[in-house]
Amino acid sequence: MLTSRWTRLLSVLGAIALFGSAPTLAQDIPDKPFAEAKFVLQISDMDPDKQTLVLNVAGNILKYYGPDKSDVEIVAFGPGLRLLFEGNSNTGRIKSLADSGVRFAACQNTINNMSNTLGRAVQVNPQATVVPGGIVRIKQLVDAGYTLVKP
Repeated sequence: MLTSRWTRLLSVLGAIALFGSAPTLAQDIPDKPFAEAKFVLQISDMDPDKQTLVLNVAGNILKYYGPDKSDVEIVAFGPGLRLLFEGNSNTGRIKSLADSGVRFAACQNTINNMSNTLGRAVQVNPQATVVPGGIVRIKQLVDAGYTLVKP
């Protein structure tokens, strides 16, 4: 009988054989060749002040480096996903930052858990891309050379 570790390894190897590479998240890391600074900003806190702070930090990065020389992604998971709820009071700021090149990632695991808890489907801001896991997305970006900031 195979252990769960071997079973997982065999399923990854099977995916590689089937698809030619290891499975990745839905959103690949963008290619911004002129970016001098790459940041992933984590928001996992329900506190509105911290949610405002993460948006301020993204705006300050854009001001300092400029939109062409910076690459910023805000990843929301856990209670911090509320920042990306459709209709959140920060919707206008999120759109403005997205128009300047900031990306927003919403954790599918959290969406599922919150939908179950609330008894209704959680709708996220249309500026956000849903990723399978917030933590996994952060690790992917950090592994690609992004600096993790947890305001």
